[in-house]
Amino acid sequence: MSRGWTAQDQSDSTAVLTALGNKYSAEILCAAGTPKSAQTLSKDIEIPIATCYRRIEELVDAGLLTCEGRQLSEEGRRTNIYRRTVDEVGVNFSADEPTFSQKRRTEAKNRIQDQLEG
Repeated sequence: MSRGWTAQDQSDSTAVLTALGNKYSAEILCAAGTPKSAQTLSKDIEIPIATCYRRIEELVDAGLLTCEGRQLSEEGRRTNIYRRTVDEVGVNFSADEPTFSQKRRTEAKNRIQDQLEG
C-alpha cells in the first residue's frame, strides 16, 4: 500500500531525501530486507562500522529503517538488529513542489522473508 506525503510532512520528506542522498544508504536499505546488526551490514556492504552506524541513525530518523530488537553478537554482546520499513520510495518533480510516496513493507512480507532466509 502506498502512502503519499503532504506539505505538512515537509520535514519528514527532507529527512528522507537527505538520508537517501548519503553514500551507502541505499545499499544498507537493500541489505536490510531481513533483520541484521550494524556489524553484519558493515561486513556485507564492506563499509567502515562508524559510517554504517551514522547511516543507520539517519535512516532510522527518516523512518526508512527500524530497530527490530536485540540479539547476541558473536562476541556475546547485545546488539540492535535493523530492518527496512519500505520497499519503494518515489519522488515526483512534475508539480511546483515535489511529492513523495512510499510502499511500506507489511508484517506478512517480513514473516515470509524471515522463513525463506531462516
